[in-house]
Amino acid sequence: MNTVRWMRWILGGCGLLLIAIGGRLLSVLPDPLDVMVWLGGALVLHDGIVAPLVLAAGLAVAAVPARGVVRGALLTAGVLVLVTLPLLLRPGTPPNPSALPLPYGRNLLIVLAVVAAAAVAVALAGRRGRARARQDPKGTA
Repeated sequence: MNTVRWMRWILGGCGLLLIAIGGRLLSVLPDPLDVMVWLGGALVLHDGIVAPLVLAAGLAVAAVPARGVVRGALLTAGVLVLVTLPLLLRPGTPPNPSALPLPYGRNLLIVLAVVAAAAVAVALAGRRGRARARQDPKGTA
């Protein structure tokens, strides 16, 4: 057996072990149906909404000239939204008033606008640099 095949077997075994541990932990819960409904909803949300949106964004970005900058901006925006989403979607008032002292929704939009502006600035700077390089290919200026 080659190394890749051994790694597949090892990782597959680890995956089965973790599934067994998760099943054991699920079986000792007083009401495992709630957890199973939540896991099913997460699966539907990911496979039905998030994954197709990410694939569509990837297809759209592939045609953009500054796709590296756009990918970086989209990745940064995605991480920012993932970090703040639990605080934004939590119902009711937080038990600790200092947890949300400022309007997270507005501030998230401001930070996303800054990320977009920075991406545009970097893309324009790269475009200008490439234009200068075409005008003076030997770099004598």
